Amino acid sequence: MKASGILLVDKPQGLTSHDVVARTRKAAGTRKVGHAGTLDPMATGLLVLGINSSTRLLTYLVGLDKEYFATIRLGVSTDSDDADGSVVSTSSTREVTYAQIEAGVAKLRGPISQVPSTVSAIKVDGKRAYALAREGEEVVLKPRPVTISTFEVIDRRGDDVDVRVECSSGTYVRALARDLGADLGVGAHLTALRRTRIGPFAVDGAHAMEGLDVAAALIGPAEAASALFDRVELSDQQALELTQGKRFDVEAPDGSPVAAVTASGRLVGLVTIASGRVRTLVNFPTDEVAE
Repeated sequence: MKASGILLVDKPQGLTSHDVVARTRKAAGTRKVGHAGTLDPMATGLLVLGINSSTRLLTYLVGLDKEYFATIRLGVSTDSDDADGSVVSTSSTREVTYAQIEAGVAKLRGPISQVPSTVSAIKVDGKRAYALAREGEEVVLKPRPVTISTFEVIDRRGDDVDVRVECSSGTYVRALARDLGADLGVGAHLTALRRTRIGPFAVDGAHAMEGLDVAAALIGPAEAASALFDRVELSDQQALELTQGKRFDVEAPDGSPVAAVTASGRLVGLVTIASGRVRTLVNFPTDEVAE
């Protein structure tokens, strides 16, 4: 049987998310590996991968809220809004007080309209924004609504400000750094970024790339789906009917998606339940297991 499941990786600095996927494909012996949300090469922390049929769960992971710890350097702006870019301006920060930083951070909490960083993977007329920027073209990105549920200052060390951010999917933390610097009138960029959580999954449960044992590290499909959604247990007969596309009644609260799991712990699929009636959203094959 093919191994299937969710893999939590603690991405090291310097690797792209694609690098991590490529190495995991080799370690897992399968081409069917995907990830739920990229991390820039400069960033470290939680990268959630799906192996084989569990890549079907990634769609539901991409839009979850995330937590980051970051360091913002005041007084220096770069063309990428992070340390990988080229410096475009510098300013003195002598007059910037802790109270002003706190006030600037407060303005960026809650539902906000954020202009993504120019050097981003957003497509403009079919091309990535970062590719256009590298070609010397002017890139103008439209503001996007995001929600910053937490943006707090942990420490200030000279020009460096350590922060914690909890935000909706699609948020650019380096854009928060840029906008904080703009509000303070001195410019700023991100020098460190670590993702510590995606939805219910935390970096504390992640594995290092060095010496990664994929089979031992996998979170089984049923366990992963149960962490993400409500769960309903099916009899063997109901599981069979679900794979045949039939609808039937269950004694369970309405919801969508709901993880449909057998008594033996196999994920049959993701379903929607309306008025006790079950309908399939996504089926999972019976020939894959978490090792």
